Amino acid sequence: MVRTPLTPEERERGERLGRLLRDARGPRSMVSVAAEAGLSAETLRKIETGRAPTPALFTVAALASVLGLSLDEIVLRCELAAAA
Repeated sequence: MVRTPLTPEERERGERLGRLLRDARGPRSMVSVAAEAGLSAETLRKIETGRAPTPALFTVAALASVLGLSLDEIVLRCELAAAA
């Protein structure tokens, strides 16, 4: 299966998601948050740095739960940054 290239907007949204998750993680270690969400630290690292700009919904949902964010809040905060 060939993946279509991401648009600049999709890449930017992935970077905003990464910043949001990093900010929500605060002083907690990447390893502990990833483990609690059932992910590898490398997966979380890729999402936070924008190297994985389109993570699966269930991955985002698991991180949101661990970080005390709602999916609605994530969508709103990522999209608001695009409009600003």
